Amino acid sequence: MADRMLFIGWNEPVRGREERALEVFDEAMGILGRMQQEGRIESFDVCLLAPSPQLGGYMTIRGTQQQIDALRQDPDFQRNTVDAGLSVDGITHLEGFTDEGVAQQMALYREAIQKVPQRA
Repeated sequence: MADRMLFIGWNEPVRGREERALEVFDEAMGILGRMQQEGRIESFDVCLLAPSPQLGGYMTIRGTQQQIDALRQDPDFQRNTVDAGLSVDGITHLEGFTDEGVAQQMALYREAIQKVPQRA
């Protein structure tokens, strides 16, 4: 069961490289689709956002820590990431927690705040 996630965000295609940006996006969908079918990741979602200066869209990829680590080391994924960096501005990769991982992190937080004096 997934407890980790990889967030991949981007802004806009580089001007003059819009067609390449679409090709790279399609390649990413193929890579992630195959990985999900093969059980190498649990799932992924893609969101395209309304125009804004901060973020144009993002993907969230869910899996175990081992699956996320393996994804980041996969040569096809790395190649696609390099290609994306040349055709889209603002590529960002952030690792985080999801599902049961959120509960585990919140338990650690609750434990830690018990050690800190609280103000009224």
